[in-house]
Amino acid sequence: MKPRITVITLGVDDLDRALQFYRDGLGLPTEGIIGTEFEHGAVAFFELHAGLRLAIWKRADIAYDTKLNLAKPSPTEFTLGHNVGSREEVDLIMEQAQQAGATITVQAHDTFWGGYSGYFQDPDGHLWEVVWNPEWEFAQ
Repeated sequence: MKPRITVITLGVDDLDRALQFYRDGLGLPTEGIIGTEFEHGAVAFFELHAGLRLAIWKRADIAYDTKLNLAKPSPTEFTLGHNVGSREEVDLIMEQAQQAGATITVQAHDTFWGGYSGYFQDPDGHLWEVVWNPEWEFAQ
């Protein structure tokens, strides 16, 4: 298997609320909700970088499509890491997320490994880490 993840899909309870959070609150680019003509098909995609997309899809529709029982979500199953270029950018994004309706679970702070990070949960409880790692360089 080649390391080629192209879509990360988050299950949400309220598609419109999640769209508003990610599009209007965090400013992620999207064409909005598509696929409404299909039962269980309404979804929104957000362009991230280098061919990577974030999708939001109703949890009940994911359960239907995968033939799995809808289960109680857990915010500690995984985190989404958003790496930035400076400590100041961590603070700015944490503030933006809070203003958009996120719950700050850990305020931005110096980490034990020499970086700077904080955690927030989106309205559906998905856990994001906003992090500056002084050892990582990446294209803006």
